[in-house]
Amino acid sequence: MTLAIHQLRRKFLCLTGLICLTITQSYATNWVLTPTSYVGLHIDSANMSTIKAKFNSVHAIMYFDVNSPQQASSRFILNVDSLSLNQPSIKNMLLGKDLFYAAQYKTVSFKSDQFKSLGNHQYQILGQLTIRGVTRPAVFDTTLQPVPKTANLMNIASSSSVDLSDFGMKKASDGMAEKVNIQINGQWKIKP
Repeated sequence: MTLAIHQLRRKFLCLTGLICLTITQSYATNWVLTPTSYVGLHIDSANMSTIKAKFNSVHAIMYFDVNSPQQASSRFILNVDSLSLNQPSIKNMLLGKDLFYAAQYKTVSFKSDQFKSLGNHQYQILGQLTIRGVTRPAVFDTTLQPVPKTANLMNIASSSSVDLSDFGMKKASDGMAEKVNIQINGQWKIKP
């Protein structure tokens, strides 16, 4: 009888530990970008100041465990029509047929394939970036740093530079550079 109780107790403890581990892993690895975070782009120009734009409608999710970054993944969907610019007069040009073509392609998206840990909270996030319905590989150089004494927040600073022509965009006549620089700055929070 004592052996049966001991075995039953051990099974119960193992099951309890497994449930706690599963809950902890799920809780710790599902993250959403905070609404105050910045997701935007800038394009250099020879004839005017740098064009800066912010996506005001962003859906972003990340699955991340600092102890298992190789299993991490992230996905962003950005609404092109939600762009606000530091130079509102060129919004029609930026969203027009030669560049983002917002009338036809409503979103820009990114889906990660791999997180490469470089140490000291630095990562390269490799994945597929889609602009104007064209998908190309992209690499985001990223810092993911836990906020001290706040287990449910993590700071993010991330950037990537891509060629306009890779996505079927045409170089503007105003001396606009060939590259678009995408930036993310803000915080991830644990998904409730």
